[in-house]
Amino acid sequence: MDIKSLRLFSHLAETLHFGRTSEHFHMSPSTLSRHIKHIEAEIGYLLLNRDNRSVQLTPEGELFYRYANESLLQWRDFKRLLNTDGEKLVGEISLYCSVTASYSFLYDILSDFRKLHPEIEMKLHTGDPAPALVRVLEGHEDIAIGVRPNTLPTNMRFKRIAISPMVFIIPNTPLHGLPLDLTRVQTHDIDWGQIPMILSEEGIARTRVDQWFRQKRITPKIYAQVAGNEAIVSMVSLGFGVGVVPKIVLDNSPLIDKVRILDVQPELDAFDVGLFTLKKSLATPIINAFWQQVSH
Repeated sequence: MDIKSLRLFSHLAETLHFGRTSEHFHMSPSTLSRHIKHIEAEIGYLLLNRDNRSVQLTPEGELFYRYANESLLQWRDFKRLLNTDGEKLVGEISLYCSVTASYSFLYDILSDFRKLHPEIEMKLHTGDPAPALVRVLEGHEDIAIGVRPNTLPTNMRFKRIAISPMVFIIPNTPLHGLPLDLTRVQTHDIDWGQIPMILSEEGIARTRVDQWFRQKRITPKIYAQVAGNEAIVSMVSLGFGVGVVPKIVLDNSPLIDKVRILDVQPELDAFDVGLFTLKKSLATPIINAFWQQVSH
């Protein structure tokens, strides 16, 4: 099984979309399909159930997906060992973060790192911050920027970049379909059970908001569950509801003038934002060089 085949299958297993994977690898969907059929023939099992509408991994496909990721990770580490030449570091680092983190932290980190190690390539993926830690644990990324959970896995290292409060935000105009103008009401007078909420669909932010409502013995009225804090700011600015986001997201949003922070008590626990990587990855020179570049 060659490395290209493993990369093709791994990407397709993540997207479950022949069009996106074929575009990523600059090939036609029919060519990608032939590659997958060749892999299935070599293994002797059907790895994907596919029809005109959907693609799903079979149980054997799930097993092969894990094998492919582990093999690619070992191959990448092996190449890094071969490419280490004295003080000159070469290779590739895969990094995952949210859009906000990419322009809040990465510019300074990468600009300094690039000057010191110009031969190291950065492979950047952006998305919802909720799965950042899991993507590192599963071997999809070398490093991720995310929020430290209350309990850190024993095989994981974390280095703080910043602390960001979690804030409730409201639109500057009354909410759609709600005569109450929150900008003119004291927070202790708000009937939270009647307020449409726009919340993260998963992750630490959602967990802490749920805990906040439980402490108040309130069942929230959830208008929308969103992947990505930037989208929460957008929906709140349009008057669809009240949202909860890290303040750093609000500070960097182009919509900051269209919303305002609502002073609520008790305050939510702040986000401890930083880098994640596996402890064993720090034995790799280029990962360790990037890690050391970031100050506590």
